[in-house]
Amino acid sequence: MTSKELILTPAEAFDETSFIPALYNKLAIPQDGSLVVVPRKRSVDARGRDIKVRVQYDIVDRTGLAPPRTKDYPTAHAKEPVVIIGAGPAGLFAALRLVELGCKPIVIERGKDVQARRYDLAAINKEHTVNPDSNYCFGEGGAGTYSDGKLYTRSKKRGDVQRIMEILVAHGAKDEILFDAHPHIGTNKLPKLVTELRESIKQAGGEVHFQTRVTDLVLAGSELSGVRTQSGDIIEGRAVILATGHSARDIFHLLNRRKIHIEAKPFALGVRVEHRQRLIDQIQYRRSDRGAYLPAAAYALVHQAKINGRDKGVFSFCMCPGGFIVPAATAPGELVVNGMSPSQRNARFANSGIVVAIDENDYQHLRRFGALAAVQFQAEVEQKAWEVGGKTQAAPAQRLSDFVAGKASASLLETSYHPGLTCADLRAFLPSFIADALQQGFKRFEEKMPGYLTSDAQLIGVESRTSSPVRIPRDSVTLQHPQIGNLFPCGEGAGYAGGIVSAAMDGERSAEAVMRMCKS
Repeated sequence: MTSKELILTPAEAFDETSFIPALYNKLAIPQDGSLVVVPRKRSVDARGRDIKVRVQYDIVDRTGLAPPRTKDYPTAHAKEPVVIIGAGPAGLFAALRLVELGCKPIVIERGKDVQARRYDLAAINKEHTVNPDSNYCFGEGGAGTYSDGKLYTRSKKRGDVQRIMEILVAHGAKDEILFDAHPHIGTNKLPKLVTELRESIKQAGGEVHFQTRVTDLVLAGSELSGVRTQSGDIIEGRAVILATGHSARDIFHLLNRRKIHIEAKPFALGVRVEHRQRLIDQIQYRRSDRGAYLPAAAYALVHQAKINGRDKGVFSFCMCPGGFIVPAATAPGELVVNGMSPSQRNARFANSGIVVAIDENDYQHLRRFGALAAVQFQAEVEQKAWEVGGKTQAAPAQRLSDFVAGKASASLLETSYHPGLTCADLRAFLPSFIADALQQGFKRFEEKMPGYLTSDAQLIGVESRTSSPVRIPRDSVTLQHPQIGNLFPCGEGAGYAGGIVSAAMDGERSAEAVMRMCKS
């Protein structure tokens, strides 16, 4: 069925009280329940002088409307256990899918639950103290819990995107994520939603254990039967789904030490750029003020730089309209930044990672580290950024125009980054090829978005946790590690996802693969 399209004004489309009535009014359909107008996609069209909102919709007979998804899951109390390492999107959705399919998930998470985790986030922001087990990357919900909560994905062939969205709505997300072109939830809404996902797992008979870090694998030959934790406890299961996220370096080292095959993987590294949101709105909407109803404007930028005769991709990553920059280090002695936004995206600043593609040619000097060469490259840049910033969580920063001009900044701007900024030449920690590629990229971005390259914006570094620098291989059919039976690498940390939705879908796929193995 092909959806039809309506054109609405921003006020009609984004006022929560008027959106659905506007659809019925424009279609002259009475809201008596006999026919239901179902929005399928809502997107802003800012190409012309008058900004409009395109809404694709279907008209469905009430009797043919599928009931909304609920949180009712079958009991798994006495079912066969499956261990899941990591309580991020991949781990949580793997657990729920296992419950549906007739297994008992045992989720083990090195970090704390979302409420207790807040104290460690406050400590890194105010006291510059990094808890290596509880931070912006580790803890219930993973790195996505305290983030913008972006749900847009291009991985539509890897699973059922609509199903993931419906499960999120059933656990507390607004139903607008079902039809917004670029859906998001917001850092202020995600903790409660993640808690609801956990409660569904527990109420169905699954287990969720916090502050439980895996330190070893329990192997009998080439078969995995469980894991050992930091307390010495052994947790056994029919299979182990490894869903630890892109920053669990200790797991990469554990696998490497155990001679379990892993591979260095391309990733990206760069900086965060912070503009005033008002400027981005003016550039994107071509008006002085976006008004009361248009959402905070976003952007996506890409450029192919030429560095030493090689093409290097430079692109925006995790753009956060109306958001904040946060400290995302996972160990003392390193500095990492990331971005997040509240659900309304109503903060004064916009920020985005601007990163450069990194491949094996860029860390040949570290090849002695083998499969961990990319991890080492990433870590060395983060450690150098920490030193340049003053060996605290204060981040090195430079005005955008000064960086491109190759000169020091005399002063810095107000920022959303709570630990504070240190005025520095970012080339002091960025490898020269990355700095050169960024310099070319920013010049090109100014051509695409006039006004973007300004002294009223600043670069804050380092943005380095864009994706996992390691791939944990798995069979394309069974999804098991080709060397270790019963081990199912999954999600971002294993190199098979890149965001909340793609990780959730990969978690479900892994759960389904476990069930196929159990039945074979």
